[in-house]
Amino acid sequence: MVIDLNSDLGEGFGAWKMGDDDALLDVVSSANIACGFHAGDPSVMRRVTERAVERGVAIGAHVAYRDLAGFGRRAIDVAPDELSDEVLYQIGALDAFARAAGGRVRYVKPHGALYNTAAIDEQQAWAVLDAIRRYDGSLAILCPPDSEMSRQAEKIGVMAFAEAFADRAYTPEGRLVSRKLPGAVLHDPAEVAARAVKIATTGKVLTAEGVELDISPRSLCVHGDTPGAVELARRIRDELVAGGVGIEPFAEAGK
Repeated sequence: MVIDLNSDLGEGFGAWKMGDDDALLDVVSSANIACGFHAGDPSVMRRVTERAVERGVAIGAHVAYRDLAGFGRRAIDVAPDELSDEVLYQIGALDAFARAAGGRVRYVKPHGALYNTAAIDEQQAWAVLDAIRRYDGSLAILCPPDSEMSRQAEKIGVMAFAEAFADRAYTPEGRLVSRKLPGAVLHDPAEVAARAVKIATTGKVLTAEGVELDISPRSLCVHGDTPGAVELARRIRDELVAGGVGIEPFAEAGK
C-alpha cells in the first residue's frame, strides 16, 4: 500500500506569513506551491521550490483565480479562454523557479474556489486542462475523483490522480462540505489520523451523515494553514507508516 501526502505551501505574501513550509516539507511527499494569484510572491516561490528540490519533494503548481484579497476562496466568473491563459501563466511562473532550483513542476492542483468550481463546471475544468495541455501535456492534474476535471483530463489526454482530505467532511455526493458550514473541517488529531489510515488502506471515507464512500485516492491532502497543522501532518504520516502504508509522490520527483 502506497499513498502520496500533499500540502498547500508557499502561501505567504510579502510580510504576511502562512503556515510552516519548512516543517511541512519534511513530512509531505508533494508540495502544491502557490503561484501568485491567491498567495505567494516571487521570493516565496523561489524559497519553497529550492527547499522542495533539496528534500526530493515533488513540486505542483497550485493555481487559482486572481484573488489575493480573498485568498482564492471566492468564485469568479472568468471566461474559459481567459482562465486558461491565467492558469498557463501561473504554471510557467512557478516552473521557472523550480527549474532554477534544479527541479521542475510535475503536476497542477487548483486551489480553493477554482478547485470546487472546476470539479463540477465543464468549462472551468476545460480551461484548467487546456492550460496544462498547452504548457506540457506530461504534467498530471491532482483533483477530486469522478469530477469534471478528471473527465476533461481523459478527453484531453492528461493524467489525472484523485485526492482525498482526511481533515474535511464529505457530502453524500463525494464533495467537500462548504467551509461556511459547521463541522466542515475536522480538528481532532486522533480522528483525522484514523481517517487517513482508513482512506489509504481501504479507499473509503465516511460522509458527514455516516455513509461510506469509495473514493480510492492516490494522494491525501494535509492542510498547512490550520492551527496545529505540522503536528497533525506528522501524526498522519506516523500512523500511515505504522499501518504499513508507504509514502511516495504520485508524480515522481527529481526528473
